[in-house]
Amino acid sequence: MRLPEGGRIDRTKPLRFTVDDIEHTGCAGDTLASAMIANGLLEVAPSAYRQRPRGIFAAGVDEPNALVQLDDPMQLATTTELVDGLAATLLSGKGRLTDTPDPARYDKRNVHCDVLVVGGGPAGVAAALAAGRTGARVILADEQSELGGGLLTENRLLDWLADAVDELGALDETRVLTGATAFGYYDQNFVALAEKHRLWHVRAKRVVLATGAHERPLVFVDNDLPGIMLSSAVRQYVNRYAALPGENIVVSTTNDAAYGTAFDLATRVSTIVDSRPEPPRELVRRAQELGIEVLAGAHVQQALGTRRIDGVRVGERQIACDLLAVSGGWSPAVHLFSQSQGKIRYDERVAAFVAHKSVQEQHIVGAANAVYDLAGCLREGFRAGLEAAKRTGFDGSLPEAPYAATETVAPPTPVWFVDGPEDRQFVDLQRDATVADVRRATGAGMRSVEHVKRYTTIGTAHDQGKTAGFAAIGVITQLLGAETPQGTTTYRPPYTPVSFALLAGRDRGELHDPVRMTPMHDWHVRNGALFENVGQWKRPWYYPRPGEDRKTAVLRECRAARTSVAVMDASTLGKIDIQGPDGGEFLNRMYTNAFAKLKVGHCRYGLLCRPDGMVFDDGVVMRVAENRFLATTTTGNAAAVLDWFEEWAQTEWPDLKVWFTSVTEQWATIAVVGPQARTVLSIVAPDVDCSAESFEFMTFRDVRLADGTPARIARVSFSGELAFEVNVDGRHGAEVWNAVMATGLPTPYGTETMHVLRAEKGYVIVGQDTDGTVTPQDLGMEWIVSPRKDFVGKRSYQRRDAVRPDRKQLVGLLPVDPEDLLPEGAQLIAPDTSLAQPVPMLGHVTSSYHSAALERTFALALVKGGRQLIGQTVLAPLRDRTIAATVTEPIFYDPEGTRRDG
Repeated sequence: MRLPEGGRIDRTKPLRFTVDDIEHTGCAGDTLASAMIANGLLEVAPSAYRQRPRGIFAAGVDEPNALVQLDDPMQLATTTELVDGLAATLLSGKGRLTDTPDPARYDKRNVHCDVLVVGGGPAGVAAALAAGRTGARVILADEQSELGGGLLTENRLLDWLADAVDELGALDETRVLTGATAFGYYDQNFVALAEKHRLWHVRAKRVVLATGAHERPLVFVDNDLPGIMLSSAVRQYVNRYAALPGENIVVSTTNDAAYGTAFDLATRVSTIVDSRPEPPRELVRRAQELGIEVLAGAHVQQALGTRRIDGVRVGERQIACDLLAVSGGWSPAVHLFSQSQGKIRYDERVAAFVAHKSVQEQHIVGAANAVYDLAGCLREGFRAGLEAAKRTGFDGSLPEAPYAATETVAPPTPVWFVDGPEDRQFVDLQRDATVADVRRATGAGMRSVEHVKRYTTIGTAHDQGKTAGFAAIGVITQLLGAETPQGTTTYRPPYTPVSFALLAGRDRGELHDPVRMTPMHDWHVRNGALFENVGQWKRPWYYPRPGEDRKTAVLRECRAARTSVAVMDASTLGKIDIQGPDGGEFLNRMYTNAFAKLKVGHCRYGLLCRPDGMVFDDGVVMRVAENRFLATTTTGNAAAVLDWFEEWAQTEWPDLKVWFTSVTEQWATIAVVGPQARTVLSIVAPDVDCSAESFEFMTFRDVRLADGTPARIARVSFSGELAFEVNVDGRHGAEVWNAVMATGLPTPYGTETMHVLRAEKGYVIVGQDTDGTVTPQDLGMEWIVSPRKDFVGKRSYQRRDAVRPDRKQLVGLLPVDPEDLLPEGAQLIAPDTSLAQPVPMLGHVTSSYHSAALERTFALALVKGGRQLIGQTVLAPLRDRTIAATVTEPIFYDPEGTRRDG
């Protein structure tokens, strides 16, 4: 029911909502759970495994029962803000994914601050005020929709809280984030915060943890009945939301805190059952003045009822009630502290695990530090905030506490569980795990809390043991006869569930794997190109004319490159700008061949290997200036090579002065290939002497084209033909491509033709003709491995395995039938191999094409001991036939290299 007065909800704004298709009315400011309670809906979906009745148990992220399906699966009714039209379906343990796309947009933000305060209760607000007044950059983050924490539950100091919130909002360098949960605490004070539609990455110089504490349940027979709730939750629903969960109330406690709930609901509380033999006299006296009976040294042994509690058994007595408020003590929320690698210990004084030793620059205050009196929380918060600000260079004075009352908090007397049927004493309400389950685990030899957790699944549901965790620790302690609990399970991020959509941000849908297009892409589309995906790039595959299939179009493009002139858009090649006085030395250490003495204006082909000596990538390196190089990579490996360079420069050779910048998209590249390439260049760049004597192979020139566009023209070839690469600013790529095509001479060609041309020359494609187990020597590229310098991977060539004669080696294949096309990936076997037994494979086909120059098919392959098999026949058994092929050298076209100079 809704109490006629009280609460911080706006009764003037009624909101309609449905639960399991039944409509109800709530108020602005409600949570779904508080609105349900106000409408008499205490019971939720039955338990997941035993289908027992369950009810709302808590009021925050520690709720184990009240799961609902909204637009997002598996949300907590206790943390879901009520909005008009909200439709909820009660869930038993697990949600359901839907096919409906999430229309929301999620963002990420990176911020730095001097002081991050996590938790907006009294200690957190005090810390943020003290730090903010010094001028430090402060962020205060709290998971609830408004600041106050326990102050909102107790209705104490609300005037001071309102003034404090106003002051925080007026401080220029202070930012307040509500509805923002700190779910991960990582190295170097990096804390991740989850808002509804924004993920915050916060780097803080100092962190103040004011994360509060979780109230613990009590374990007794049938303690899972609806109508049994945490004492603090009852108090919050009544004082904050004016929602009364029951009319006839019994309070069962091991500590002082539950007395506040009893006093706030005095007219409806009949009995307080206190496990302590001698509760504080002042609390007992006040309870008796309010007409509440106090049973000291007693325990609730069983809850009575079927669908909902209607009484409790205490010893020989049965006490009628429709609501049982329980408090088994408090566990400081040390989750983030533990994630930060802080050490915790068990404190018998408060019967809880508390922060012991910090590793990072942090403070832990208030209930998170096992300080439960209001005056102590405010005092710790102010001091920690001021100290954190001072440690970051800001001075201030200690604020005056608004609440000077001295409160004595008596120590609790923990009760882990009582005598009775153990299979009806529930430790984890979500997992239906009981004391009997824990006893089976300990009986099987489990002693560690971690092992019992996995044996019973206690603490593995969505609340990650916030209510069940310490209860299980206590039960294990009692069953093993130990004096004190041994330890907790490991606290890992996230503190509360975080949606994949939030973590992904805008990295989803079309933006998950962005489509990258070169500056000439529109021309390719207009001229009928078909595209293939290479990495994230759309690369022209081939340009079919009307009536042409792929084979016909590619053969035409190949003939043009070999007999006249053809052009290709090579803009997608990775490009890394390398600067610094140690650039040459760095490249010497990374590539298998030497670069330190490369002359300015010259290029050199280079090969990269992993530490195991296997080929990683290749490309051409230009020396642009004495302290500047430009390295190209394969299209798909551009990011990987840049990352590889950064890793070695930062972790292995930090003394080298060298820096890297990706410039892949800053350059547009046009490859002009074929015997008439000089004719095209003479039109596009008339001031450039392209003769073989003037423009040597593997050199480049910075020039201006006919229209004045600055360009860098390099004489390099990946086809074996006379070729030039014209590099211009990406913004001029389309117009320069148009100028090249306007000469009327070139035929555009795509990646398929490029593959044929390079394979005819035996040039490898890293990732196609290599598979991570191939060395340069396996590829017949001993010539590129320097014997006079060290480089990444060189030491691995001394291993016996690297020089085995039967290693897979690159060879060529000519099918016996020149029209047979070997499928790429086809396995190769010896001719005398019997297919009726396990077949020893010699290797596999890596590349296979039709060739216009050879007028037949051909292939490249990796074959065991391949060079020893040259001239012999191998077989490729296919599903419907077997293809025979002759092993050859991997160079099929112009082995002397005479066509390179035209």
